[in-house]
Amino acid sequence: MNNTMTDTSAQFTGEAMVRDIVLQFPKAADYFKAQRIDFCCGGAKPLAEAVAEKGLDTEAVLQDLNKLYADHPVLEEDTAWNEASSEELVDYIINKHHNYLREELPLIAQNVTKVFRVHGEDSPHLAEVYRLFHTLREELLEHTAKEEESEFPKMLAYDKNPSAEGLAELRGLLSTLEKEHDGAGDILRELRRVTGDFTPPEHACTTYRLTYARLEELEGMTFEHVHLENNIFFLRYQ
Repeated sequence: MNNTMTDTSAQFTGEAMVRDIVLQFPKAADYFKAQRIDFCCGGAKPLAEAVAEKGLDTEAVLQDLNKLYADHPVLEEDTAWNEASSEELVDYIINKHHNYLREELPLIAQNVTKVFRVHGEDSPHLAEVYRLFHTLREELLEHTAKEEESEFPKMLAYDKNPSAEGLAELRGLLSTLEKEHDGAGDILRELRRVTGDFTPPEHACTTYRLTYARLEELEGMTFEHVHLENNIFFLRYQ
């Protein structure tokens, strides 16, 4: 891909897979987040289908994407992970995303718990936020630990010594990991619904607002995390 691409002609079509658009043009991920279009767990579908599910106009979305593409040249480093080695990708996923979860989930848990205890009577939905978040927290920590201790080492070992038997085992493991990704995505979608798109009430205190902001950041980081695994790393073994 040209490092200074400035062609203003149409680059994307409704037939393009959502995940492929993000792989070609990473900035599209920000646009998809804003439009609530799933590019990670649900990224293996044509853009037109994903847009229709959200009740949006395909032509309008394509115009937005193509204008964004023309206004923001794609640099080589934007798509570097497509060409990175599996070891480099694993290191990046662990150092950026897994460490983020280990550091941030306990802090978000403190916020969610405090807001529920203080405002739960006035805002009954906070009980559901509390339940959903703690379910998500437990699942994410178990999932990342399993990846680091078992699945990632098996994938890297296969790279050094590939075999039909090893590939069959990996595909079974990856199917399970992708189902766990889907489960986390479902919980995040429910959190977004319950919180009204992470919009705190007007009377919300600073901690209440911070809690919603951190939950939305967790959603965004998780989408990026799952995208790297599902749409780049795992595809190498399929």
